[in-house]
Amino acid sequence: MPGLNLTRDEARTRADLLTVHSYDVTLDLTRGERVFRSTTVVSFDAEQGASTFIDAVTDTVHRVELNGVPLETAEVSDGVRIQLPSLAAANRLVIEADMPYMNTGEGLHRFTDPVDGEVYLYTQFEVPDSRRVFAVFEQPDLKSTFRFTVTAPSHWDVISNSATPEPVQAGADGTDGAAASTWAFEPTPVMSSYVTALIAGPYQSVRSELTSSDGRTIPLGVFARKSLMQYMDAENIFDLTRQGFAFYEEQFGAPYPFEKYDQLFVPEFNAGAMENAGAVTFVETYVFRGRVPDATVERRAITILHELAHMWFGDLVTMRWWNDLWLNESFAEFMSTLAAAEATEFEQAWTTFAILEKGWAYRQDQLPSTHPIVAQINDLEDVQVNFDGITYAKGASVLKQLVAWVGQEEFMQGVRQYFAKHSWKNTELVDLLSELEGSSGRDLKAWSGLWLETAGVNTLRPEIGTDDDGLISAFTIVQTAVEEFPTIRPHRLAVGFYDHDDDGALVRVHRLELDVDGERTEVPDLVGRRRPALVLLNDDDLAYAKIRLDPASLRTSVRHVKDFKDSLPRTLVLASAWDAARDGETPARDYVELVLQNIGAESDSSVVLVLLRQLASTLAFYVNPEDREAMGEAAADSLQELALAAAAGSDAQLQFTRAFSSHARTAPQLDAVAAMLAGDRVPEGLTVDQDLRWELLTSLVTGGRAGAAEIDAELARDSTATGELAAAAARAALPTAEGKEAAWTAIVDATDLPNATQRAMISGFGRVHDRALLEPYVERYFASLRQVWATRTHEIAQQIVVGLYPSLQTTQETLDRTDAFLADLGSEAPSLRRLVLESRDGIVRALRAQAADR
Repeated sequence: MPGLNLTRDEARTRADLLTVHSYDVTLDLTRGERVFRSTTVVSFDAEQGASTFIDAVTDTVHRVELNGVPLETAEVSDGVRIQLPSLAAANRLVIEADMPYMNTGEGLHRFTDPVDGEVYLYTQFEVPDSRRVFAVFEQPDLKSTFRFTVTAPSHWDVISNSATPEPVQAGADGTDGAAASTWAFEPTPVMSSYVTALIAGPYQSVRSELTSSDGRTIPLGVFARKSLMQYMDAENIFDLTRQGFAFYEEQFGAPYPFEKYDQLFVPEFNAGAMENAGAVTFVETYVFRGRVPDATVERRAITILHELAHMWFGDLVTMRWWNDLWLNESFAEFMSTLAAAEATEFEQAWTTFAILEKGWAYRQDQLPSTHPIVAQINDLEDVQVNFDGITYAKGASVLKQLVAWVGQEEFMQGVRQYFAKHSWKNTELVDLLSELEGSSGRDLKAWSGLWLETAGVNTLRPEIGTDDDGLISAFTIVQTAVEEFPTIRPHRLAVGFYDHDDDGALVRVHRLELDVDGERTEVPDLVGRRRPALVLLNDDDLAYAKIRLDPASLRTSVRHVKDFKDSLPRTLVLASAWDAARDGETPARDYVELVLQNIGAESDSSVVLVLLRQLASTLAFYVNPEDREAMGEAAADSLQELALAAAAGSDAQLQFTRAFSSHARTAPQLDAVAAMLAGDRVPEGLTVDQDLRWELLTSLVTGGRAGAAEIDAELARDSTATGELAAAAARAALPTAEGKEAAWTAIVDATDLPNATQRAMISGFGRVHDRALLEPYVERYFASLRQVWATRTHEIAQQIVVGLYPSLQTTQETLDRTDAFLADLGSEAPSLRRLVLESRDGIVRALRAQAADR
């Protein structure tokens, strides 16, 4: 629907006209499977005689009444907006409508549990989807209070931003005659509509509480579906929550701003989590049915801390418009890592940040669609594709550098002043910067211009001269930028010197922290020192820049990367090698060898996880196509050897086994996978639980060793929502023309797939050993894009556009076909253009890397 968009100019005009006081929202969830009844009463002031509109994505509008006067629904409503003519100075608006349930993870999502047939609902409103549940002025700067009254089946639990009240009997459910009840919530504090929430269904919960810094008792709740609750480790989540509360209340100088804190794990969620005020929703994969890598446990912890930080930065104080989305997300990203490192067991969180978050930022910042951190957001379509590595990871990386520059205590003092001044209000970037300037004494205007208002990533290289005695005679840090984004920036960074100790470990023997600016920065403080075995720029990962090693340090790293005593410098060296391979500066096969020779000694689970992902990408895209199959087979053999050599029951054993399974393709390799699935030849200490069974089976399906019958049998064994998704992915991986056609038809031609099922099928569709199976879909992909973009919701359309792009067809022909599509598209759909352009860059990069791997 084109009318679903909202421009910044429209939002600014509406904000100038209106002051919203309250919403009173009544929802009836007992009217069947397709729609629910929504009645909204809005009280607001306006400029006398002005006209505006309210947002409401409706199935049927039954009543619109403005200041006691009924309006003709057919004349004022188009299913997306309701026009409001001739406003008074004080207004009371009543809108009664039927709203559709969604199965896309947007609006009010409806899910039926295959285990017991129970229905579960949850809302997801960011960016513009509260209008799918009630009539609302859908923009973050029109804050208000919200009172929700909900009628639902009596055996459900109903959760919102305010504490759940005692339900009152409300007669019979209109669908099946069962008992219904009504929950009347107290009004919320003033907030933006996108952080309101409603979660309803027979969720089970575990309860606890904590005492906030102002002495209040804050009730805590952890929720999940009945069939999943047996796997919930609620005490771990409560422990992390308490640690986060204590850390943030001290750092921010402000007590938790809401009355309770619920954390709800909900089905078919599109993101990792959402910061609804006092009612945070999480993806269900964070409820672990079996053994998962320690990296996944750490990722859940970071996500929990990220969402908790949003209670202050985002919910208590909210951006005025979506151009400051980056600050909302970057702040939570930085603070969650800081909290994890300083207040929880995850003391190595900055290592994970370096390889995972900053790796994401560097990738995004090298795409043709890169943009300044403070992005130009003209409308809702702009922001919906802007939840990217710039908004989250680069922004957090730049904040980390800012903290290093101004000092952590000075930074936090500015943040405390910011909260004290702007609580319950909307702000812009300048509001935060002015407080940081006051607390630090630094002028941040130039810093903001260089770091927040320009795009691109710089590269730093050392130039080191030595004399005959091995002493450093000259040390220069050289900074470069790409032609498209030529900005040279100031950096606060450390230079680390590493040598071998008596045990052979690489340890830091000297560290110098300094400011780097300009194309060449001389470092006289290092002149006269003995040259170490390895020199590492950006030691401790303070700066945001790509790093290259000098030739002598590079030789040391190739032979001794596993000998680093600490994980962070080892990770920075590996990240530099990965970046050089992606850029086509070094042969991709060298990176494959580096990973396989050193990953067995890696102790950090998150680093292992990322290295295995990068290994898979290198083999799929960057190695010479003539050698791809042989190198892939050899890599799978190496991964099998690593799995067998790993300590029994270790995290490494699990990760290497999973990686071997995904790469297995030869007859002996698939024999080993089949044996593990059958319970034979299982390495000591490895538990082949249900989730691992699905991974092993999908490997066999992809290799042509199992088919539909085996998938059906496994689904009968695991007839759960998770099992259904795994089965959908496995069916899409069937290596036949018929199997791929069936998957394509379900994903692209049909329109009824739930979001999670579509996502699973897309992942399975791309799993092939023979890439020729996907060649017929290159032209069909481009032929379908406009229709998909015009008719699907944003989330569903983006999954298809990105997920089905023919990235495995790394040929000039794919590049030419992409260019032809983009030329024909022109400026018709900017967000679609951006997504395709980003995918195109993957082909360009792959061709360049392949050329360097010959």
